[in-house]
Amino acid sequence: MKKTMTRRAWMKSSFAALASLAAVKSMPAFAVEPSAGMKVAAKAKVYMTTEISPAALVKIYEALGRQATGKVAVKISTGEPGGHNFLQPALIQDLVKKVNGTIVECNTAYAGKRSTTEAHLQTVKDHGFTAIAPVDIMDAEGEIKLPVKDQKHLKYNLVGKNIEKYDFMINLAHFKGHAMGGFGGVIKNQSIGVASANGKTYIHTAGKVEKPEELWDNLPEQDAFLESMAASAQAVADHFGDKILYINVMNNMSIDCDCDANPHAPELKDIGILASLDPVALDEACLDLVYAVKPEPGNNPRPLVERIEKQHGRHTVDYAEQIGLGTKAYEVVKI
Repeated sequence: MKKTMTRRAWMKSSFAALASLAAVKSMPAFAVEPSAGMKVAAKAKVYMTTEISPAALVKIYEALGRQATGKVAVKISTGEPGGHNFLQPALIQDLVKKVNGTIVECNTAYAGKRSTTEAHLQTVKDHGFTAIAPVDIMDAEGEIKLPVKDQKHLKYNLVGKNIEKYDFMINLAHFKGHAMGGFGGVIKNQSIGVASANGKTYIHTAGKVEKPEELWDNLPEQDAFLESMAASAQAVADHFGDKILYINVMNNMSIDCDCDANPHAPELKDIGILASLDPVALDEACLDLVYAVKPEPGNNPRPLVERIEKQHGRHTVDYAEQIGLGTKAYEVVKI
């Protein structure tokens, strides 16, 4: 029998109560059934706080125990003008300043106010990010190829050239829906998000074309796109090695991405901030939390779940685990 949990109950629960969900069918990542002969991976730690504040963001970063050193890139979505759900400068500024970070982004493949470096920098300024830290549009001066282990669809990963300037990356994602991927979390943030405009096209078309003007005529079968996201995210993870960490902020969770200039209003209440050294475990934990919410007035997970299901979104995490980017087996550590 499936069990569900309201967010109110979640807020009041202790870590022990959360761990007791290990046998719940609707929360699969707490109880992974191994196949015969399969080597069971250790569970990844996913840290969580229900507080969404600048102080909580710093605290969860510190809980990971991996210090950002050298020249630090903080990868966020700067948000398409007209949208308002993106992570706000006031929320992230303490963390960015603590690590002396540079906010990094790449230009979009679709026409909009972030498709050129000039327009993107104006958007970044209008959204308040230049007031808290330096901002680098990483493909402003070109792109480079990163090697890709899984070459089912992609032969390489095209990313902003300036990625070479950074020693460490904080993948700071806003967890929400996405029109094409079903949802967006840390995997999307370091695949499509780190890709140059040409690289975004290459991922979206599962390796067919690189030119943005050819994108919409070359969209592949859905799973090929999702698998391309996982493969390109792995390329970025391999580039940084142990000099990367992952944070998802679960607030303002519209069914639409921050790349949407007119996003649907969120129908799901804010859940918290989660972080891990494993991007697969982190996105899986966030998905499980959304699926576990019991619909009630003012807190309806169904639109987001339906968006994820329609786009087969969980396949991204399944495939990411399959190619070795991380594990879906995790344990939550409340802080």
